[in-house]
Amino acid sequence: MTWLPGGTFTMGSERFYPEEAPLRRVKVDGFWIDTAPVTNRQFAAFVAETDYTTVAQIAPDPRDYPGMHPDMARAGSLVFHKTSGPVDTSNPANWWRFAFGADWRHPLGPESDIDALDLWEHPVVHVAYADALAFARWAGKDLPTEAEWEYAAWGGAEGLDYAWGSELAPAGAMMANYWQGLFPFANQVLDGYERTSPVGSFPANGYGLYDMVGNTWEWTQDWWSEKPETPRKKTADSCCALVNPRGAKLKDSFDASQPKVRIGRKVLKGGSHLCAANYCQRYRPAARHPEMIDTSTTHIGFRCVRRV
Repeated sequence: MTWLPGGTFTMGSERFYPEEAPLRRVKVDGFWIDTAPVTNRQFAAFVAETDYTTVAQIAPDPRDYPGMHPDMARAGSLVFHKTSGPVDTSNPANWWRFAFGADWRHPLGPESDIDALDLWEHPVVHVAYADALAFARWAGKDLPTEAEWEYAAWGGAEGLDYAWGSELAPAGAMMANYWQGLFPFANQVLDGYERTSPVGSFPANGYGLYDMVGNTWEWTQDWWSEKPETPRKKTADSCCALVNPRGAKLKDSFDASQPKVRIGRKVLKGGSHLCAANYCQRYRPAARHPEMIDTSTTHIGFRCVRRV
């Protein structure tokens, strides 16, 4: 882990997506944070000691999902499939498929295997929120708040689009694992990786942290809100800064477009190897995305913190 002494920073962005605004000053206390995302090797040690079963390895209960076809009541997870050509990017169903038997040990489906694919040093994926939290508690840690995560991701930088500057690929250099080309069918693989990459494959940020941007999205402990919290009033002692914000409430995180589904959504941060210039430009510290806590995919992982 890496110690961050805490401090005040400008959170959010007004140059990309509306849910990132407004810019606001935020103060966080000092904390320890994992230098890289939790890997398959680390997660395997947790499972070996605790005999833990992930959400993706448990068949869903149809009572929790009104209208679900009985045939779907089987264990599995969401797996990305590159399309053969251009598709409607407003419909994620064009590239996501629920694969029975997909889980952290079998990231591409039941016939795949992390050992055969040599993924031991890659971030663990197919972990739902409860899985990430269970690992964190086993390790004597916690999951970061959105503010802690973003503070760490900036690496001390301010006023930039990306953690490393104002250009995505300065002088052609690949600074993170993201999708180069047209998503979801033409990946130029200029960064060398079609899918996830071993942690630490790209330069660290200003705080010496790896993969804070790209590779996999990362769970935070905050409930999602379309509009982040802002300071209520100006005070001389806070200089208008929010102090250790903790996100929204569960009831405010539900997806309004699915009123019958009462499953909370947490904030994901960092973008992933599936973010591209023509889709999901969220390979940035300020980027944020909602995800239901029961969901696991090939592009969501996590890292932990320890507070003093």
